[in-house]
Amino acid sequence: MPIAKVRVDVAVDREFDYRIPPELEGSVRLGSRVAVPFGPNMREGFVVGFVESSSFARIRDIASILDSKPILDDRLIALAKWMADYYCAGTDKAINTVLPSPVRRKGVKHKERFLVSLTPAGVSALADDGVKKTPRQRAMMERLAKDGPVFAADLSAESGMSPAVLGGLIKRGLVQRALGADRRDPQSGRKILPTLPLQLMPEQAEALKEIVAAMDGAESGRRGVVLLQGVTGSGKTEVYLQAIDAVLARGKGAIVLVPEISLTPQTIERFRGRFGEQTALLHSRLSEGERHDEWHRLQEGKARIAVGARSAVFAPVHPLGLIVVDEEHEPSYKQDESPRYNARDVAVMRGAMESCAVVLGSATPSLESLHNARRGRYRIAHLPRRADNRKMPSVRVVDMRIEKGPTGKTTVFSRPLLDAMAGRLERAEQVMLFLNRRGYATSLVCPACGHVAVCPDCSVSMTYHRDEELLRCHLCGGAHAPPRACPACSDPAFRMSGIGTQRVEAVAQKCFPHARVGRLDTDAARRKRSCEDILDAFRAGEIDILVGTQMIAKGLHFPRVTLVGIVCADMGLHMPDFRAGERSFQLMAQVAGRAGRGEALGEVIIQTFTPFHVAVQAARRLDFDGFAEQELEFRKELGYPPYRRIVCVGFRGVSEEVVSFACGSFARALRPLMPEGTVLSDPCPAPLAKIKRQTRYQLIIRCRSVRDTVGAIRKTLAAVKMPKGVSCLVDVDALNLM
Repeated sequence: MPIAKVRVDVAVDREFDYRIPPELEGSVRLGSRVAVPFGPNMREGFVVGFVESSSFARIRDIASILDSKPILDDRLIALAKWMADYYCAGTDKAINTVLPSPVRRKGVKHKERFLVSLTPAGVSALADDGVKKTPRQRAMMERLAKDGPVFAADLSAESGMSPAVLGGLIKRGLVQRALGADRRDPQSGRKILPTLPLQLMPEQAEALKEIVAAMDGAESGRRGVVLLQGVTGSGKTEVYLQAIDAVLARGKGAIVLVPEISLTPQTIERFRGRFGEQTALLHSRLSEGERHDEWHRLQEGKARIAVGARSAVFAPVHPLGLIVVDEEHEPSYKQDESPRYNARDVAVMRGAMESCAVVLGSATPSLESLHNARRGRYRIAHLPRRADNRKMPSVRVVDMRIEKGPTGKTTVFSRPLLDAMAGRLERAEQVMLFLNRRGYATSLVCPACGHVAVCPDCSVSMTYHRDEELLRCHLCGGAHAPPRACPACSDPAFRMSGIGTQRVEAVAQKCFPHARVGRLDTDAARRKRSCEDILDAFRAGEIDILVGTQMIAKGLHFPRVTLVGIVCADMGLHMPDFRAGERSFQLMAQVAGRAGRGEALGEVIIQTFTPFHVAVQAARRLDFDGFAEQELEFRKELGYPPYRRIVCVGFRGVSEEVVSFACGSFARALRPLMPEGTVLSDPCPAPLAKIKRQTRYQLIIRCRSVRDTVGAIRKTLAAVKMPKGVSCLVDVDALNLM
């Protein structure tokens, strides 16, 4: 009797052997979801392999198959196993990551409603004038003959006829009724106009040619990754669209990844406008029912293009011809829970496994991708000009050290930014103001004793949110009312320090009372579709000034925006992270690219207290190559990525003493196993030393081989027993050392 290897839905990272009973032979396939006896209970699991014999003397039978066809295939199983191995995670967790929870869970099913259609007798009766029919019955039958099966409720609502008309036809056997799956469409109610391919500029045509060549190479077994480096507004999306057209012509499908959920409405609109119902949307803001239905549309081949955020890299598109990773440098592609995968790197691996091309697009590529392109591992295509030869925006840097208000204090807006905003509003143009910090004030400080309102569970100050009159912690989500007086010295003169998007919005409204000011950050976009509503209002000209965090920094196209103000460019420049300069430059360059995308020339004003910082000066010149050369030289000298790989091993627990001991014990056991040339740091507290009452310590490893390093970490994890209450987290290719 054949034996199946089953991954059971329990917290044990191993496979179990189960016999396939005769009645299920031929039905149990790789990726099938099955019910199996596990101890005294029945559990669900996935078939991940087959063997001829088992090393166990007594094994039990698979009880039943839970789906009509497998929901995993051999390619996604192989990808999950690679993720588990590379990112030092359990295979069970990797499989659960590949499959969205609405697909795994039994409670989420297809929504069903009654479908009505003409019976053969009804078709004959419609053509036979001798069969008695009222005008309303005839009109309903003609509609069904023309459009095919229609949901009963929709038919009655659209025709304006009472359900009694339909009931009469059903009683006479002219119309039949049956349950049918009703798709929950996340784009329902949105009118999307169809579009046609645009005439490409010469550089775009060359980039498209390079991508098509990569498709041919991937199909022949060669590496098919293209780094598409194009300035903001250069028409990268049109290149993606025409590349996907070429993929569809080959009978294959595509996946398009975007870094921010705020980008998906505009992106899906462009792809739906070009490819219609062939496009499916996947991201976490959808309801469970919508995610379930969109995933199954892709699996069943009813949709051939998946557009979504990070997790859409696992979309069941088969055969797969192209994966596009837009804004490939974005840290939001990195998952912060095990397995801590980077969707960009998983896309490259999936492309290699499935012989499909991968396009990594960005105006400011990650230094890792740039390094791979320069070494010849990736193809590279350049788009150095904006579409239709529109000019890049002019950029000014304002030194906020010399910008003082009437009281001698630094103001939110400098005089140059205020004057520029006033000029744009007079000409009925739009303004975007960027600050990557939400809330009203970043901290509450006592001017008498210096006491700061700090989160009791995390090592950060609490942010004041004026709309709720609450102090909130942006790490654990804790909140409480601001104190009436200083808890330390009872002085009532608590002072708000620092600025967030709420304060920028309030000050902008005060400075320009007749302007319509909007805000887009995670606080403003809590409701479903609120993000789309805000962006739609801005596109329609109902908002004059849009204040936002990184949700507005990239990918959005608003031709009437002629001024972008970066309120505080220093926000991320001085973080204790070697990538701080790179991230700050990328954000400044990306948000600057929102200006001047229409006919009018754009302008960008950068407010900063460190105007001569390398990243600020490179952003002023919009000089990615110059910044990259200097940053790569620094990385090479210190042995940071892309010249070495970073692995962060973190330890979490309530007791600092116990966590410190666990980190030190692990380091002592790991050090002798480290490959030659690997640099292992001493145990140290994480820069954010406490989050959610958990003390955090870490080890930073700089290595040449991830495989060898992860192997040493796995051996150490097996040998060193963690103290009770301490967890160990492994982050391979860590992007955030906080």
